[in-house]
Amino acid sequence: MVEFLKDFFSSPAILLGLVALIGLLLQKKSCPDIIKGTIKTFVGFLVIGAGADVLVSALNPFAQMFQHGFNVSGVVPNNEAIVALALSKYGSATAFIMMAGMVFNILIARFTRFKYIFLTGHHTLYMACMVAVILSVSGLHDGLLVLIGGLALGIIMSLSPAILQPFMKDVTGNDNVALGHFSAVGYALSALVGKAVKGKKKVSTEEINFPKGLGFLRDSTVSITLTMAILYVIVAFAAGKDYIQSQLSDGQHFMVFALIKAGTFAAGVFVILAGVRLVLAEIVPAFKGISTKLVPNAKPALDCPIVFPFAPNAVIIGFFASFVGGLVSMLIMGAAGTIIVLPGVVPHFFTGATAGVYGNATGGVKGAILGSFTNGLVISFLPILLMPVLGDLGFAGSTFSDADFGVSGIFLGKLANLGGSGAVIIGVLAVLALMFAVSFKKKDSTK
Repeated sequence: MVEFLKDFFSSPAILLGLVALIGLLLQKKSCPDIIKGTIKTFVGFLVIGAGADVLVSALNPFAQMFQHGFNVSGVVPNNEAIVALALSKYGSATAFIMMAGMVFNILIARFTRFKYIFLTGHHTLYMACMVAVILSVSGLHDGLLVLIGGLALGIIMSLSPAILQPFMKDVTGNDNVALGHFSAVGYALSALVGKAVKGKKKVSTEEINFPKGLGFLRDSTVSITLTMAILYVIVAFAAGKDYIQSQLSDGQHFMVFALIKAGTFAAGVFVILAGVRLVLAEIVPAFKGISTKLVPNAKPALDCPIVFPFAPNAVIIGFFASFVGGLVSMLIMGAAGTIIVLPGVVPHFFTGATAGVYGNATGGVKGAILGSFTNGLVISFLPILLMPVLGDLGFAGSTFSDADFGVSGIFLGKLANLGGSGAVIIGVLAVLALMFAVSFKKKDSTK
């Protein structure tokens, strides 16, 4: 039963389908509208997931070619890998913390000003897993582990979207949705960098003027394919024909393999954008029912690809700039003699692309480049500080990749190092009290 509940609530497609169903029921929509809205939301997120799988299938070989071609090794940040290792020992605690966290997220949204319902199920699972590991290492067990862990998770699920919401209108042009992806610290920094470098005239990545003969590059699918083809070919030459054809391509010519993977990457982006459009058309109207009846004025916090359609050029620029930030970080780590965190291509794509959208929204092209570069530095150096607080899991050769995992994990881990489980409990309750204090002060100031 525990395994069923863990898998059920960690599926963003099922979770969002349920949210749409509840919202439409609360609005007393007709049966056909309820069925249509629920199914389209469910299928829309499956489409996004399918697109993400296609992307990962193209990015993983790229990462292998890069590491082999340039002869680098070290810790590879990857949420899926580290969670898979941790669940064998902390699976039950993770499942219960995840369920408790979702309940606390709703309660916090109901009774404070932080009215965001975090709906990215897989990221909720990953964060629940990290919290379970750190709190277990601190000495918490059984019911207290679930209670404090769930409360910590609920707080993180509420604060992460809140950090970004001031910039959401810059991205989407409205205030209807929030971002539910645990790298909000990196995205907010990107937006702030964008503001700082904007200058007198902001030129958006979507306003780049191509010569007339290059007008076809305005088509995002074409520009993404050509850009990624160049990058894949360079890395393929660095890795070498023998390695690729013997280890990766199953005998397919290494250049053909590289070009196919570049096209596969572009196909993944295309599928994701289609899924996002489908979900946004259904989930926002359906969520109004929940907002009105259960949590007044609440906003759905959705996965990071939700912002990709607003600046497709910034998505690719952000990925490149963040990856460069990871490369620069790797060189600094090598010179300093610290653990080397390799630039994971998957996290740099998803977080870098999203950071690019936010940096572009506030600072145009310069904001997209420099903001995403900053994100690349952040998600490279935070894992070095996070790994020591993960107990034995800190030596697993992989770690959590996104900025909020680093910030939250370091906060909880340092509390545990200072005063054990007691300090963790006091720290979590203090943050909750501060959230209520801020909420009541806000209400008093509006009277």
